[in-house]
Amino acid sequence: MNNTKYDWLSVKPAEPTPTQCCGSGCSPCIFDLYQAELELWEKAKERDDPNLLRKVKVKTQDVRLSPETFTEFRLCSVERETEDTNRYRFQLPSGGSLGLKLGQHLVLRGMVNGVEIQRAYTPISSIDSKGHFELLLKVYEHGLMSQYIKCWRQEDYVAWRGPFGGFLYKPNKYGELLMLCSGTGIAPMLPILTHVTDDEDDETFLTLVICARDFQNVYMKNFLKEQSKYWNVRIFFVLSQERSLENLPLSYKGNSKLGRIDSLFLAKVLETCRRRPYVLICGSVPFTEDMTHMLKHLGHKDTSIFCF
Repeated sequence: MNNTKYDWLSVKPAEPTPTQCCGSGCSPCIFDLYQAELELWEKAKERDDPNLLRKVKVKTQDVRLSPETFTEFRLCSVERETEDTNRYRFQLPSGGSLGLKLGQHLVLRGMVNGVEIQRAYTPISSIDSKGHFELLLKVYEHGLMSQYIKCWRQEDYVAWRGPFGGFLYKPNKYGELLMLCSGTGIAPMLPILTHVTDDEDDETFLTLVICARDFQNVYMKNFLKEQSKYWNVRIFFVLSQERSLENLPLSYKGNSKLGRIDSLFLAKVLETCRRRPYVLICGSVPFTEDMTHMLKHLGHKDTSIFCF
């Protein structure tokens, strides 16, 4: 008879550190997962049954992806977008799809100097993309996750979990979508643009307002140029550090503004919307707060605003 006592302390879940939380309000959060694992561990320990600790991984229809566990995907290409931002493409099984809904994001896990960190990012590829997904990532000089991203090399495997969040959308649900974004906050807007313009039966008007430091830091110019050709798409650029509109290509001068979004400009955009708009906002916390405050000041209701 084997009287060896099971070492329960060696399998006790470790409490996450604050750096492991991406701070994006994911559900389940890493602390929720820890609490669930701890309760399972306590139950198994009480019954002295290690078999209770076994987990069943959640799978999507196409690709193994779970909010609770990380899945590694191979980095298959990196393309420079601006001086500090790249497009990263990850491979999926042949014909496979992440099965995301519009606006959903993933959580990336990284390790820097022995410290685990997690951050949330939204793929810019179409939700129907097969065989790959793509992200637009800005690398900050002193950012913790940026230090990890800088080390990536083609063919590396990177761990992701999700999906989380999302913007519930049905064709023709809204008369017009007004999308206000700053920097890489353009990410969730790109799949929405594609989703609408790819559907011939969707007659939703789209107005996209992009905030950037200058023209060189406007992301995805070729994609935006193609999208602007659709009858129901308008795109405006607000450039905070551009010195003169005369420096811009001719096709951009008429729909660009120097400075920042202010109430006067936003009011003009709202007035020229072809239907009553539902507003989507994505950017830094201050940007989101400023846009929300201006919209409410202009009489826009909370029920017609969605912040990623």
